Parts: sequence; structure tokens; C-alpha cells
Amino acid sequence: MLPLSEIIRSLRAKKSLGQNFLSDPSILKRIVDSADPFENCTIIEIGPGPGGLTREIIKHPCKEVILIEQDARCIPYLEPLKDSLGGTFTLLNEDALSVPLHTLGTAPRKIIANLPYNISVPLLLACLKHIDSFESLTLMFQKEVAARLTADPNTSDYGRLSVMCQWKAYVKKLFDLPPGAFLPPPKVTSTVLQLTPRRPREDVLWESLEKITRISFSQRRKMLRSSLKGLVESPQEFLEAGHIDPQRRAETLSIEEFCCLAKQMEKH
Repeated sequence: MLPLSEIIRSLRAKKSLGQNFLSDPSILKRIVDSADPFENCTIIEIGPGPGGLTREIIKHPCKEVILIEQDARCIPYLEPLKDSLGGTFTLLNEDALSVPLHTLGTAPRKIIANLPYNISVPLLLACLKHIDSFESLTLMFQKEVAARLTADPNTSDYGRLSVMCQWKAYVKKLFDLPPGAFLPPPKVTSTVLQLTPRRPREDVLWESLEKITRISFSQRRKMLRSSLKGLVESPQEFLEAGHIDPQRRAETLSIEEFCCLAKQMEKH
């Protein structure tokens, strides 16, 4: 098995794939330890690249490891790792956005990933739709994206992603990583988050909540009675029926209030 540092030097990260490789053993261990225990779990890693996180994952006893790597150059470096795993080892050379992650392996499932920044949000949203299929998601994001995912109402970072994410999951910030932790160093700080399923606060359709939050926050400086024009015939009456002051702005609404409006929209 080649040293990780040697593999990283030979691969040369591709900007087009959003690759920034982690090589510091202490950081790799810290990320994986955050998601432990793995016993009897299916561990899904997205974008393993040279296999830094994978090497830490397979040190833990688990039922199955599934790797999804789009870059074919990485496959020859990942395949030898299966010899170090007692359980089942599956390596998919595919785009993770095209894979129904919630159907891979068997429950309980955990996802661990140093996500390429260019797919982090769409991939997270895809996972959130099926969050009950996972025991946890331990994922890395740009710090500014992580701030949006964890934001509270009445803050500048609070928006559609905050509502959708916190409606479906408990979100915990674990730690930040400086640019120097990666090769090549990105221009931003990264944040590792852990998400675990939560019982939905209200029984509403994903599509309804996504639509009303997207429209509400698209003009976040406007009052809701203005930003919801075009969505409902009479925004004033619609909001008042939901016991929401029409003069409020989107960033002041709680997740429960958005769910209430989404449920009300479903009746129209």
C-alpha cells in the first residue's frame, strides 16, 4: 500500500472536480472518530479521492464500506484498501449525485465525506429527503455554507437551507479546518458538521416547504405580503390565516411557522 502523501502528489487534484485532499493523519482520525461507532453499520464515503479518510474508516470494525468516487484515476489506489477490511467492500466509479445513496447497503447507514464544494449543497439536499435512511451524516462544507445550515432565525445567515436542513435533522458543528489542512489549500475555511435525523416538526411535503422558503427568501428584504405575490392570490389573507403578520420578513419566521404556511399552501 503506497503512502498517502505519495498518492496525493501523483494524483494532482482536479479543480473541475472540486478536489482538495486531506492528508494530516490527526485530522483524518478526528473526522472518522466523530462518526464512530461503526459496528454493524454500512459506511458510505463520498469522494474518497486518494483514500485518506478511507484508511481511517477501515481501522474500525463495520459491516460494509461503500466508496463512491467519480475520478477514475483514484480507483487503483482505493482498490487495495479492501484487503484491510473484514467486512464487505464496494467501490463505485460514479457521480454521487446520480446514486440513490439511501438505497445502498443495509441499515443502519452512516455517511462520511470530505465533500467536493461544488456538489455539497445538492448532495446534502438529496440526503435530507431520505434522512430517515441514515443514522448520521458527517460532512465537510465551506464555513459559510455551514453557517447557513446551522443559522437561527433573525440572523443574516438564516435562509432556505437553514429551514430545510433543520426541519429534517439535528445539526451539530464539530470543528473548523484551515485551508492549510488540504492539498491544494482552498481559499476558504472548512467546517465539519454532523447531522442526525429528527422527527419532522410538522407533517408537510418537502416540495411545499422548499417552494415557500425559496420564494420567501428570494426577496428577503421585502415584507412577506410582497414577496409571496404570485405564489398565492391574496398574500395578506394567506398570512393572516396562518397567524403571521404580513409585515414580517422571511428571516424572522421560525421553522414551525414556515411549516404552517407550507401546510396551508397545500390546501389551496
